[in-house]
Amino acid sequence: MKPFLFLGTRAQDLAADGEYDAVLRFTGLDERDVRRVRLERDELGEVDLDAWSGIVLGGGPFNISDPEDAKSGTQRRVEAELRALAERVLERDSPFLGACYGIGTLGTLRGGVVDRTYAEPIGAVTVTLTDAGREDPLTGVLPETFEAFLGHQEAVSRLPRGAVLLGEGAGCPVQAFRLGRNVYATQFHPELDVEGIVTRIHVYAGYGYFEPADEQVLVDGARAATVTEPPHLLRRFVELFADY
Repeated sequence: MKPFLFLGTRAQDLAADGEYDAVLRFTGLDERDVRRVRLERDELGEVDLDAWSGIVLGGGPFNISDPEDAKSGTQRRVEAELRALAERVLERDSPFLGACYGIGTLGTLRGGVVDRTYAEPIGAVTVTLTDAGREDPLTGVLPETFEAFLGHQEAVSRLPRGAVLLGEGAGCPVQAFRLGRNVYATQFHPELDVEGIVTRIHVYAGYGYFEPADEQVLVDGARAATVTEPPHLLRRFVELFADY
């Protein structure tokens, strides 16, 4: 089988390794089948799309909508590398699944707009599939309505031209969309279970995502949530696109 490529942007090792481990666990693959590049540390370089079954992009602290003068050189490099890759992926309609930061990467293409209009705090939200989402070969594996973990400062306020809305939420209208037949983005995190989000709450306390005094409240809320369905997306992505 051709391996999958996993792209991460988290500088914090505990969160970065936890994200990668979750992708391995929920795809059912091992490290030989999922190669990782940490973009906050290493340049992406040339990606031969024919060498990979598909690409998965994780979340991270970068926001496309950050003011340009507030972006570090690393952030600007990562954005440029991912935008160039996304353009090639769309041109080829190569299998791609971007979680959270994938919204920023794909959502600004083809006239789409990503801004701070529909930010959501860390926690569990209800996501509802659209008619297209229920019929889609990837998202159709999920129930019509399910709970998912997220936390984001930006979101899509206008879909790219040609995008198909797959999932929506009360506080954020675009929770998942597809471009072409094989290019997907989700605002929620399909790799997050309860322990995963608790780890991230602890790791990112003091990074401006929430008031430090709210850390335990967020942990308690996460532990009270019932989030079981989103990880099925990762295994389904492999089932659909693994190139044997």
